[in-house]
Amino acid sequence: MGRGLKILLFALVTLILAGGLSMWLLPGAMSAKGKPSELEIRVARFVRYLATPQRFLHASNPVPATPEILREARRHFADHCATCHGNDGSGKTHMGPNFYPPVPDLRSSSIQAISDGELFYIIHDGIRFTGMPAWGTGDPAQDQDGWKLVHFIRHLPLITPEEIADMKQYNPLTKQERIEQEMVGQFLSGEDVPLPTEHHH
Repeated sequence: MGRGLKILLFALVTLILAGGLSMWLLPGAMSAKGKPSELEIRVARFVRYLATPQRFLHASNPVPATPEILREARRHFADHCATCHGNDGSGKTHMGPNFYPPVPDLRSSSIQAISDGELFYIIHDGIRFTGMPAWGTGDPAQDQDGWKLVHFIRHLPLITPEEIADMKQYNPLTKQERIEQEMVGQFLSGEDVPLPTEHHH
């Protein structure tokens, strides 16, 4: 058994024991309402780092950082990622703060310090026991979208109001927005559209 695997197993066992002890001693320890402690954050990041295959940890981005690629990644992020992360990457969305751990601020120094390869691996494979899904399918070597998103994440600390405004048209619509859009379409096509009734609470 290699040294890295031993460290990973030790960290996992420590985390499991600490979690079990906290559940036994602290009521509500499994609630998602609290904030992770600094120790929990450090251990989780260390375990994530150890669990990332070596070939990704030091991989450099194979996709060129052109304005066209950045625009494509920005719009992809708006459609797929902004619901949780926000167009500006802050994580300050309706859902972001309610995850455990909360959705991180992608502009922060701790996220920006992660290597390109590790960011790509997080996007492609997700992070178990968090709200971060695995967006990649198939062979990671073919996942160009993941590498493009890495470029956009690097750009987030410098994002402009104009770029954020452009992203809004690519954000997914809410149910109410879809209904309103359908009503506008019906009205423009000459159909009779009932006026919305007022609700008083």
